[in-house]
Amino acid sequence: MPHQRRCAVRSILITGGNGGLGLGIARYFLENDETATIHLGVRQNRENAQALSSKFPNRCHLAALDVTNSADWTATIESIVARHGTIDVLVNNAGLHRDHLLATMPDDAWSQVISSNLDSVFLGCRAVIPPMMRQRNGRIINIASLSAILPPLGQTNYAAAKAGVVALTQTLAKEVARAGITVNSILPGYIETDALTEMNDDARKLARQGIPMRRFGTPREVAAAVFFLACQDASYITGSALKIDGGIF
Repeated sequence: MPHQRRCAVRSILITGGNGGLGLGIARYFLENDETATIHLGVRQNRENAQALSSKFPNRCHLAALDVTNSADWTATIESIVARHGTIDVLVNNAGLHRDHLLATMPDDAWSQVISSNLDSVFLGCRAVIPPMMRQRNGRIINIASLSAILPPLGQTNYAAAKAGVVALTQTLAKEVARAGITVNSILPGYIETDALTEMNDDARKLARQGIPMRRFGTPREVAAAVFFLACQDASYITGSALKIDGGIF
């Protein structure tokens, strides 16, 4: 059994809890902090999230949260606060990408990516700020992307959304700093999740060659950074944009 380090948090909401990164973050908290209770925001494709909940039945719960719906956010946060008395950590991890060159990008590819990646972060942050202000404490960690500062071809929508997440993070951090709330963003590069399975062998080889470490990252390596930023030990870190990319940029 791994050594468990106490992180002074109780209730944690992680969106995008049905993907490899969201599940990896949740699993890291559950395995390394026995005080953590996880709520996974999962609206569909719930099988993997349900399996993790079954493994930790008293500490991992599923929330039917549409991250683009303001009413869902209000109901979810109210439910967590009613259950635990606080909402200690929000990890905005939900999102998707639909890559197209801008000249041929359909309207819905733009609006859907902006909504799922940027609007969702705005709605989530707005929902948790009131209870965190009352607590005079809280941690918000927004999962952006290396695309925010090093955008590739075909990702004008995704890169714009993630750059917006970084700017939102930096601005909000200033607004709530005196209330004991920290707001930080993480910018993962190539991480071994379902998204990389869409790459063929040649594309994967080429991508690895562009990484100084010559390998892809793992969800656990991202989760470790999230875990630290959620702890009291990180109480003087706010407004940061931490890249986890093996040295690409």
